[in-house]
Amino acid sequence: MPGMGPGMGAPMAPYGVDPITGLPFSDKSKMVAGLLQIFLGTFGIGRFYTGHTGIAIAQLLVGWITCGIWPLVDGILMLMGKVTDAQGRPLRD
Repeated sequence: MPGMGPGMGAPMAPYGVDPITGLPFSDKSKMVAGLLQIFLGTFGIGRFYTGHTGIAIAQLLVGWITCGIWPLVDGILMLMGKVTDAQGRPLRD
């Protein structure tokens, strides 16, 4: 649709549209998700924030076994924009 780019008021994409995939951006921020995951990831907080309850519970249960490596790597991936929200939408900047 012409004139319906990011921030142009698309009703189904209030945070804009990813120019690469064409998917609407999530209402969740990748900065917030990544920082929550890096600092509180052993408790699965970043994944709870993005809506991935199953992964969050798994991190809560086995995060201590991985010595915090899994949540740290997951947080970095969130900051890089490689993780989506539970609906498959890319996290917004």
